[in-house]
Parts: sequence; structure tokens; C-alpha cells
Amino acid sequence: MSQGQFRAQSNAYIIEIHDRAAGIVTRDARGFRFFSSERLFDSLEGRQFRSAREAERAARAVYSERSRRANSQLAAH
Repeated sequence: MSQGQFRAQSNAYIIEIHDRAAGIVTRDARGFRFFSSERLFDSLEGRQFRSAREAERAARAVYSERSRRANSQLAAH
């Protein structure tokens, strides 16, 4: 790999969903591990992901599911 092709990759990423800090993922030997920073995302705590992008998709899915449940509860009342 030439010097021009080298790109440093971070070992940790903050995942934000709609301006909320869902958590961080840190790189380890097997991929990325998620650490929740908000109770809503605790179901992802400690989970291993192949990439930071995969962890972000999982956090978005958790957020979307919560939003769907909240909207259906409002509609029921």
C-alpha cells in the first residue's frame, strides 16, 4: 500500500441518532463493541458488530422501533 493510499482508521466512534448520543463503538480484535450512553440503547450494550456502520444501523433500528411503539400507543388512546 503506497503512502497515498494509507488512511488511518479510528479505534472509537460516537454513534448519534437524531442528535442523541446512542453510544460509542470501540474497535477490538473481532470488530466493534457497542457501549450505550443512553438507556434507550441499552439493549445493544456489549454487542459485537463487524463495522461501526453496522452498529449505527442497529442503533437506528432500536430508535425507529421505539418511535413506532410510541406512535401506536398514542393512536390507541
